[in-house]
Amino acid sequence: MTRDGSVSRRRMLELTGVAASTAFVAGCGGGGNGDGGNGDSDGGVEIEGDTRIELDGQTPGWVGISPDSIADETNPTLILTEGETYEIGWPTGDGNQHNIAIYDENDEVVDDLVTERVTEPGDDQWLEFEASSEMVTYICEVHPTSMVADIQVE
Repeated sequence: MTRDGSVSRRRMLELTGVAASTAFVAGCGGGGNGDGGNGDSDGGVEIEGDTRIELDGQTPGWVGISPDSIADETNPTLILTEGETYEIGWPTGDGNQHNIAIYDENDEVVDDLVTERVTEPGDDQWLEFEASSEMVTYICEVHPTSMVADIQVE
């Protein structure tokens, strides 16, 4: 402090830097683009038509398996081409109950694209669909705050 009791400019900068660093480490410095923390600085991963999108069902978030462009990414934003066909599902999981659904902007299931809630994925946890502009999210309805990510259809 200075003689009059105020904080010196240098000390204020030091304090501000510590606060900013703490906020960033705590997750307050993110880009806010809804990518689920996967680091997609461009806002998503473009997926070619006729691609099988494989996810690992983990309660903290969907983890990409394939294609390689989403491998090890948590809740990757998928950029799909309108009118192209895709398949999305989860062949492995953490043993907890999950399902996968595709929602529109009103948080409603698009074209019955939803699977049953199960603990073992099996063959019935796959959705085949034609990408349409109403699709905005893929989600596990059991864990809607952690296992949710964006779909962008272009």
